[in-house]
Amino acid sequence: MSDAVAVEERSVATSTGALAHEVLHRVFGYASFRGHQGDAIVHVCDGGDALILMPTGAGKSLCYQIPALVRRQRGLGCGIVVSPLIALMQDQVSALRESGVRAAFLNSTLSAQRASEVERDFRSGALDLLYVAPERLLTERCLQLLSSAPVSLFAIDEAHCVSQWGHDFRPEYMQLALLGKRFPGVPRIALTATADPATRIEIVERLGLEDARSFVSSFDRPNIRYEIVEKLDARRQLIDFIRADHADQAGIVYCLSRRKVDETAAYLVEQGVKALPYHAGMDSEARQRNQARFLRDDGIVMVATIAFGMGIDKPDVRFVAHLDLPKSIEGYYQETGRAGRDGAASDAWMAYGLQDVVQLRRMIDESDASDQYKRVSGAKLDSMLGLCEAATCRRAMLLTYFGEDDAADARGEANCGNCDNCLVPPETFDATVAVQQLLSCIYRLKKERGQSFGALHVIAVLRGDRSAKSADKIAQGRHDALSTFGIGAERSELEWRAIVRQCIAFGYVDVDHESYGTLHLTARSRAVLKGEEAVRLRRFVKDAARKKGRTRKDLDPADGLDGSAAALFDALRSWRLATSREHGVPAYVIFHDGTLKEIARARPTTIAALGALSGVGEKKLEAYGRQIVELVERGEAPG
Repeated sequence: MSDAVAVEERSVATSTGALAHEVLHRVFGYASFRGHQGDAIVHVCDGGDALILMPTGAGKSLCYQIPALVRRQRGLGCGIVVSPLIALMQDQVSALRESGVRAAFLNSTLSAQRASEVERDFRSGALDLLYVAPERLLTERCLQLLSSAPVSLFAIDEAHCVSQWGHDFRPEYMQLALLGKRFPGVPRIALTATADPATRIEIVERLGLEDARSFVSSFDRPNIRYEIVEKLDARRQLIDFIRADHADQAGIVYCLSRRKVDETAAYLVEQGVKALPYHAGMDSEARQRNQARFLRDDGIVMVATIAFGMGIDKPDVRFVAHLDLPKSIEGYYQETGRAGRDGAASDAWMAYGLQDVVQLRRMIDESDASDQYKRVSGAKLDSMLGLCEAATCRRAMLLTYFGEDDAADARGEANCGNCDNCLVPPETFDATVAVQQLLSCIYRLKKERGQSFGALHVIAVLRGDRSAKSADKIAQGRHDALSTFGIGAERSELEWRAIVRQCIAFGYVDVDHESYGTLHLTARSRAVLKGEEAVRLRRFVKDAARKKGRTRKDLDPADGLDGSAAALFDALRSWRLATSREHGVPAYVIFHDGTLKEIARARPTTIAALGALSGVGEKKLEAYGRQIVELVERGEAPG
């Protein structure tokens, strides 16, 4: 490269960077980019393809919104955002319009007349950004529409949906490679918050992005505390968790079945929690109504299947709870990532038990999927089990799973200071003898009685249990004559359940669902039985103390504000709620809590001073500046 060309390229990059910063401040009210944002935005502004991986809340949307606005200013057309999520489209369009961006969406919620108006606006150049569902985009009508006017870029959001091995596969995404062929020269951006190294390769191959530049941020979410507890009485444990740490705060509770969603939501309501159900079995109107309440009202807890949540932009979700085991670490990370998008302290809490393992393995084995898909699904579940049963830092294991080997040490030397295992390290013990007893019992039942049994009966034999629930089966099978009968009597049933669960997670025991969840030995069993391999496991502790290290005050949105500033913050939130209802948008679309806290601290008494604060863009300053300054001067919300 000649010196003249190098100087010219640096000049273009500098001018692009300056223009991108100007848009960042003028439209969105921020003074600087975070992490890889700036580099990614300049690269796309200048026409480059990109693969962008950033955790939820890190600002992925700006990585296509700002390039679309910069390229629009350069006369290069409207930015097209491919999104599978109606809720996300509506929220982002509302937020962009509040910031003065000419945005619209095309999806099934629009009437034919309104859809025609949006199409006309696109053709006339009256739009900066247009959100389109992949199903609609792939129709010939929509492709012809996009060919009728300049397109500045294609942003493929939630790009992990292209992976057929992923947690949210959408077949339409497999066809999106045609955009590169049909619209050559138009930059394409694939964005996701969740992709392990193998999924990243798949995204690149399936979308035809071999020449794209990758921008991969850390997957760490330091504001989220991870906690996984033994499932004893899950609903009681859940309500205790909510009451202790998140009373009157927004949260999401995930359940595996629709029935459990309905029952859990009803239980929480009985306990005084503002809870709503959400699952695919409800009629669409009820689902949309509940989702709208969750987005617009404060302190709502949504109880849902995984049908809910991807793309939900609500920044002040203070906790995500799982009452059932997720199928993969990708799913777990995606779902827990919906907590704390605003960067404030939040919790990812899960109750997990032996039955979860049995149920998910059964679902995999009984599915109609190919053998290869079942193998991949089984491996992903094994990784999830490893995370649950780990005695080391959970955050380190998550980061290592997503390829950040140099960011965390999964062997246990790392201590994040914000997960249950780091705050109160679990006690482990030499479980070799206990595991040998378990494996021997499984072996004896099979060899000497010719049958295999599920975990509960194996435990009953180990404990020498002659209670009514076990007596008949033990007597009929003469299991009390086995050499392993009663050899584990010193341990409680709950202790043995924990041991069995860990043995399944670590591959010493397998579950056969074709024969009703019976336990079987594995290739790893032999070394333990022969005394060639020692085993250390977590010690079961009933009613273990909650992990300490964070107080209720840390989770207060007004944390860090003194008395007068806290009072002003409350007044600002009341004003924001009233304004959002007047505009028919969620409160956070007006201003995030972080911006209101800055206003409460700085107490700006002029429009210029208010405009200098983070999160206050030009359009919002024009729309709300006078009201906020007057409110600051009064120190209270208008009556």
